[in-house]
Amino acid sequence: MTPLITTDALTKDFTLRGGVLRAPQVLRAVDRVTLTIDAGESLVLVGESGSGKTTLGRMLVGLTEPTSGSYRFDGRDLARLAPAARRETRAQAQMVFQDASAAFNPRRTIAASLEVPLRYNRRLSDAEAHREAAHLLDRVGLSPAVYLNRYPHELSGGQRQRVGLARALASKPRFIVADEPVSALDVSVRAQALRLMRELQREDGLALLFITHDLGVARVMADRVMVMYLGALVEEGPVTDVLTRPAHPYTRSLLAATPVPDPTRPPPRQRLVGDIPSPLDVPRGCRFHTRCPFAHEQLTEAERSLCHNEAPPVVTFPSGQGAACHYAARVRTAN
Repeated sequence: MTPLITTDALTKDFTLRGGVLRAPQVLRAVDRVTLTIDAGESLVLVGESGSGKTTLGRMLVGLTEPTSGSYRFDGRDLARLAPAARRETRAQAQMVFQDASAAFNPRRTIAASLEVPLRYNRRLSDAEAHREAAHLLDRVGLSPAVYLNRYPHELSGGQRQRVGLARALASKPRFIVADEPVSALDVSVRAQALRLMRELQREDGLALLFITHDLGVARVMADRVMVMYLGALVEEGPVTDVLTRPAHPYTRSLLAATPVPDPTRPPPRQRLVGDIPSPLDVPRGCRFHTRCPFAHEQLTEAERSLCHNEAPPVVTFPSGQGAACHYAARVRTAN
């Protein structure tokens, strides 16, 4: 079966303007990412802020043009489609934004915001669009009689995020990118939002890319997990494998940073130290070696030199889990 989403070496560079004494610089936000997402699959993309997750998500819904590489939606290369076909294909990929308060026109009612994609993407009449907008609000657990004619500022953060999900569903997409949609919500509201998204994704058979920095969210949402660091994918695989037997030190460190509500459990080893390097100056060799606790604690000087000087290949295990680490097998079996 052909995957719904396929990318090959997808790359995005941003050129930073120079000044009188500084030449222009190229910032590589996404570095040669190759991935697949099947129809109906829920893929969670995790990583620290600044790792390139949002830029990748925006490329997959057509909001940001890649610098190089290819992107196929349902087997069709978007770069080679005629403009009309490209617009039609892009309507099948929608996005739920992190900042729900900035994602809506404050001068438009909720009804008006929901009706725009219904009229333009599904070609519904004004009356049909209004009825469908009410149905969409009902699907995300909001009363149309109460909320349809309200403005965004009259809603809570959780309610705005539900409306954002309703708007994403309005075009009847086959693929949704959810960019940190629950990061600003209270814990109780966050659980409700995650459960709702998972239910709607399964009901409609949607492919979902859920972007987060919280591996706890991955346990709830993911069929498969991908880990991103400094613009590149460093590990991917089934959620149970990645979260129980991580093969990359960065994934181990992210898991160690996840709070566990058990005071009797000893504090984890291998905590991340330092800040993520600048994408303008990516470290030579393995891009994680400057912060890698596994390399500093468990490798010899000779072994560390390999990390410093050579970019690691992707090591793949029988379960389908893969990690870009010279010592992935040792990391996976480490305590």
